[in-house]
Amino acid sequence: MKLRTLAAVAALSASLFAGAALADGRVSAALEAPVAAKTKIVAGGAVFVCDGAECVAASAPSRAITAASCKALVKEVGRVSAFGGESKSLDAEDLGRCNGAAKSDAK
Repeated sequence: MKLRTLAAVAALSASLFAGAALADGRVSAALEAPVAAKTKIVAGGAVFVCDGAECVAASAPSRAITAASCKALVKEVGRVSAFGGESKSLDAEDLGRCNGAAKSDAK
């Protein structure tokens, strides 16, 4: 009985660790207009480094790929043409909502 319980706990721990490991990844945003200078911005629990026409968060939680996170980013750097990671990206509708929050002086 103890061995079976120990095996179940080990399996559960391994699956939780694997899920957490897969939740973090690279998230990038393609900017419609490049930033003037290299900038760091925190949005959706991720630190984005923006340089030129791209913002990249090297290690971001899965919650960073949402329209809300995108909105926080575009408030600082302007409109984006794409936002997402390896396994998930915002669709056209979410990008539209995201870009609605863009800085008014960004084009």
